[in-house]
Amino acid sequence: MNYEETLEYLYSQMPEYQRVGHKAYKEGLDNSLALDDYFQHPHQRYNTIHVGGTNGKGSTSHLLAAILQESGYKVGLYTSPHLVDFRERIRVNGKMIDKQYVVDFVEKYRSAFEPIMPSFFELTMEMAFLYFAEQKIDIAVVEVGLGGRLDSTNIISPKLSIITNIGLDHTQYLGDTLKKIASEKAGIIKPNTPVVIGETGDVEVAQVFYIKAQKEKAPIIFAEEAMFDLVSQKTENGWIFSKSDFPILKDELGGLAQEKNAKTVLTSIVELRKSGFYIPEDAVYNGFAHVVELTGLMGRWQVLQENPKIICDTGHNAHGIRYIAEQLKSESYDKLHIVFGMVNDKDINSVLALMPKGASYYFTKASIERALDENILADEALRYDLHGTRYSTVESAIESAKEKAGENDMIFIGGSSFIVAEALPLFINTKNR
Repeated sequence: MNYEETLEYLYSQMPEYQRVGHKAYKEGLDNSLALDDYFQHPHQRYNTIHVGGTNGKGSTSHLLAAILQESGYKVGLYTSPHLVDFRERIRVNGKMIDKQYVVDFVEKYRSAFEPIMPSFFELTMEMAFLYFAEQKIDIAVVEVGLGGRLDSTNIISPKLSIITNIGLDHTQYLGDTLKKIASEKAGIIKPNTPVVIGETGDVEVAQVFYIKAQKEKAPIIFAEEAMFDLVSQKTENGWIFSKSDFPILKDELGGLAQEKNAKTVLTSIVELRKSGFYIPEDAVYNGFAHVVELTGLMGRWQVLQENPKIICDTGHNAHGIRYIAEQLKSESYDKLHIVFGMVNDKDINSVLALMPKGASYYFTKASIERALDENILADEALRYDLHGTRYSTVESAIESAKEKAGENDMIFIGGSSFIVAEALPLFINTKNR
């Protein structure tokens, strides 16, 4: 099989949850443990950092990877989902895994893993762990896929656990209250291992984390308390943060949520230094300032074009959309155009209730099985006084928005990672990256 045929095999034999939803979801760690046993626990050959939470996991993971890379470490980065190329999930020092490695891995180990019947996520995670070991990395930043307690990645024993925040998402698997979801996310808190909590949330959520940390004898640090004196200033080119030990720290990521992520990352740096990691000041500055170049991060309040200004963002649930809606209010434009689509297992009403009224909407759907039909989305949107036109493809929706927008208007593209994934190749060269 060539690379494309190998990916098709993986998608068809082991459906990807992000694309098809519930029927790809496998609860529990049995498959992950069986795979890990077969491959002789490759993640034990290097240090790891485990990053969970509802939103902000990706940005936090990429920022930490960039900073550690600039500190001189060889860094593995495992994240999901990918936007354009499957290989985005598995990187070493920002470089994606080789296509040939993916092909060779499947061909070499197919007879071993097929009887286990792993999910797409379980198998690709183990591929990443083995690749990192063979690349002789120093440390891997590992992003949780879904939840925490029963997530495939929870077989690792990290040097640091991070939980960015708690919001209502994947309630069919994790529970229908913030407290229940927090209990699942708290499953990544390990014995005697420091855990950083990004956004504390309400008292009940904080208590869940505190009790779990006490039980595991894990030092717990709340970033909002640790970084209480961080001063933040939003600029056209991202953020500028100021603190006594980090004056004028420039962050090229522009989303409003990045203020919270910065506190989480800076608190994590303090804890990593306590654990013996060498992280000089200039590495922190360079990591924040050049995270996109260093790690290949895409889709976080990413400016795709000027005149008209076109921005995309992968925020896809009420917790994430709240930041996007707030930021759209702060932008300057004559008229706002929104290319918008969602997947069919999200709470669309809580999201639509937050979206700006008065914008021109271009309702669409991504070309995946899990996509919500654009007609259903548009009909629901009318209940929230959101009006627009319906398009069967992301490309046709974007083309229409570009035709109708004046040069002083703004176009926002989002609602789902998959809408952003199909938009990106229309604006930037994503080949040969």
